[in-house]
Amino acid sequence: MAVYTEVTDEELTAFVAQYDVGAVLSAKGIAEGVENSNYLIHTEAGFFILTLYEKRVKEDDLPFFIGLMEHLAAKGLTCPQPVRMRGGGALGRLAGRPAAIVTFLDGMGVKRPGVPHCGAVGEALARLHLAGADFGMRRANALSVQGWRPLYEAARERADTVTPGLAEATARALAGLEANWPRGLPEGVIHADLFPDNVFFLGPRLSGLIDFYFACTDALAYDLAICLNAWCFEVDGSFNLTKGRAMIAGYERVRPLTPPEAEALPLLCRGAALRFMLTRLVDWLNVPPGALVKPKDPLEYYRKLRFHERATCAADYGRDA
Repeated sequence: MAVYTEVTDEELTAFVAQYDVGAVLSAKGIAEGVENSNYLIHTEAGFFILTLYEKRVKEDDLPFFIGLMEHLAAKGLTCPQPVRMRGGGALGRLAGRPAAIVTFLDGMGVKRPGVPHCGAVGEALARLHLAGADFGMRRANALSVQGWRPLYEAARERADTVTPGLAEATARALAGLEANWPRGLPEGVIHADLFPDNVFFLGPRLSGLIDFYFACTDALAYDLAICLNAWCFEVDGSFNLTKGRAMIAGYERVRPLTPPEAEALPLLCRGAALRFMLTRLVDWLNVPPGALVKPKDPLEYYRKLRFHERATCAADYGRDA
């Protein structure tokens, strides 16, 4: 979440008037994340999140995201619900951007995930995958392996200004993944961005999942690889095997991995690390002027990538044989 587009009081009042949520009492920009402009709004009906869709989010994809959140909630997964306008639609326009209002979830993200958090996230991820199995829409993952080379080319000339040798190392990693990326693994709806700031907890209990704007149709185990990257490394860059074991075990309590998925896990983790390193690198080199957002460090994922390049099997991530 972030703020790229400022909204005037008059624009906000007119937009919210299309919904049965009462008058706006307050609104505050949320300066976190890197993708959309988000505001926490307080109306006479309670608290909501207003999102203006920017950058990588294509307007044609919005019905997929809206429909998915409604589908998952109907299946019992706790996630934001799009608020419908009086006319029945869930999407409008605000300040020249597509925009929507979704319900506010109680809870907060964890800054330092522990082993129980990782186990709970693994279980929630598997439940999301099962709940999405009969979702009727598909959306290709534009940030899967076929989308990484354009990102690399966009950053290649300036990559070494971030750290010497980054361009060459990235080129080698990318070529290896393009040549060996696993095919034919079980597919379905994946979240594709389930970082700690997108998972809410109330005390020790996982209370909800948010930010489905990278959700797509892809290999289910790739989603687990993204979570292993996001949750199971320590601040010093080391992989916490106990956290990895808890996450994988939590996932497999709900949905066991197939043998090909388990075999592909190191390669999937390597790909997930490269994907986030590349998008962070492009963002790092191209922060929009005046954006109320701090770009995330691409070198964090470069270090993770180097760990994955040494991994040889799922046991290196804590999965029991």
